[in-house]
Parts: sequence; C-alpha cells; structure tokens
Amino acid sequence: MTTIETPAAIQTFIEATNRGDAEAFAAAFTHDADLNDWGRAYHGRDGVRAWDRTDNTGVQAHFDLDAIQPGSSPDTYVATLTVTGNGHNGTGPMTFRLRDGLIASLRITP
Repeated sequence: MTTIETPAAIQTFIEATNRGDAEAFAAAFTHDADLNDWGRAYHGRDGVRAWDRTDNTGVQAHFDLDAIQPGSSPDTYVATLTVTGNGHNGTGPMTFRLRDGLIASLRITP
C-alpha cells in the first residue's frame, strides 16, 4: 500500500476527533457534505454533527491513521484507520472526497 502525505482536512478530521472537538470536526466538512457510515446516510454539516454526537466525539472515539493512499478518482483518498473508544472499535477503510480543502464526502465501509 502506498502511503502519501495526509491532506489537511483529513488531518483535521483525525485531530479534532482525538481532542473531542465537535466544532472543529464539523468545520472540516463542506456545508453540503455527505457522510455514509455502513449505509446510514447523513447530509450537510447538521448531519455530520448528528453522526459525530452518536458515533464519534460523543463516544470518545480515537483515530490512529495506519495508512493513506489516493482513491480511484480525483480528490479522493482512502485512509485506513484504527478506531477505539466507547463506540465502534476496529480497523478499516474510510474513503474521503475533498472539495475546496474540505471533506465533501466520507464513506465508511466494512
């Protein structure tokens, strides 16, 4: 697996989660972002905030970045993250699509 430099928005996503900073986490996304977590869909920053409360900083999630590589289309990246905390725990891929330096789409798959 090729590892590349982590884009700033993805780094913010990780760091804000690890600090428990819900506002910085939401600010890493575009206003019209889409987040899909194993088929559960969330839209816009309000959707991102809702997911964050129930599945991320709200359950003290912590991310360790294992690897990152370019995705199959422009401005996409696949990050392999190990997640620990009081919610879901495990290692798996998260696919990010960036736009204007922010996360426009996040897809979490098994």
